Amino acid sequence: MCRSIKTLREPYTEQVTNEDVRAAALQYVRKISGFRAPAAHNADAFNAAVDAVSKATADLLDRLEVRAAPARAAASSGAAATAGAARSMRSR
Repeated sequence: MCRSIKTLREPYTEQVTNEDVRAAALQYVRKISGFRAPAAHNADAFNAAVDAVSKATADLLDRLEVRAAPARAAASSGAAATAGAARSMRSR
């Protein structure tokens, strides 16, 4: 899968909106199909795929069990920033 796929939410977000789910599904279908917007003759298939991916995404999020606390995730990103700063200082 392409590395330019963006994370649309943090793993510890308590509430994911329908807009978040739809945006992720649309991004996925665009990436897989190669089309930002489908031609008129492909619109039904494109939109049906977005709907199916949205449904699968909602099902996934309903079934996931996140065990890490938000503070732990924030601490991890802080540690990564500190490590990056240390590397930057060493390269001078």
